[in-house]
Amino acid sequence: MSCRSLADRIDALLPQTQCTKCGYDGCRPYADAIAEGAAPINRCPPGGEEGIAALSALLDVPALPLDLARGEPGPLLVARIDESHCIGCTLCIQACPVDAIVGANKHMHTVLEDWCTGCDLCVAPCPVDCIQMVPAGRAWTVQDAAISRQRHRSHLARAERLASDNARLMAPEAPATASPAPVVDDAQKEDRKRSAIESALARARARRNPSQS
Repeated sequence: MSCRSLADRIDALLPQTQCTKCGYDGCRPYADAIAEGAAPINRCPPGGEEGIAALSALLDVPALPLDLARGEPGPLLVARIDESHCIGCTLCIQACPVDAIVGANKHMHTVLEDWCTGCDLCVAPCPVDCIQMVPAGRAWTVQDAAISRQRHRSHLARAERLASDNARLMAPEAPATASPAPVVDDAQKEDRKRSAIESALARARARRNPSQS
């Protein structure tokens, strides 16, 4: 089994909340690290003990206790914005890994609860503390995970395009290419030089002998 195909199978077992509590920038980077032997299988609080058991079976390694330093497992939570206090700064929109928050600059934002993964990455950036995590009242399903994976990929692709566009706009303009100087062959250069010398000598003779001019 190649490392890449193993990472795909590991990624399929992760909950795709993209919460980064594992210490990686999403579920896929964590899956890659596990496949490479660079990370243990117990760093995913949303996956909980059930997720660890699934990874243990796939990799044929002993199950480990959940690393509680990464966070506590629990029921699905979703973000909720107190819209009366929202100032429309868009920081929560930028933080959401699955584009579950909609709104515009200086306009009220709202959370699409069916899309929210409960990652809570939007809470810390909010400058007015108007976002709370509340019980979703439902369980996170395999179908939710599959949809979230695709939304996260789309989010990353759009962020990459925006970064590329910004880099292109900020790049200094290339200096205008100077027109190439006309090519003058050596014979023409010598003729011009000789003519200039003869003219200068003639002017000098004329100044010394004004009666001969």
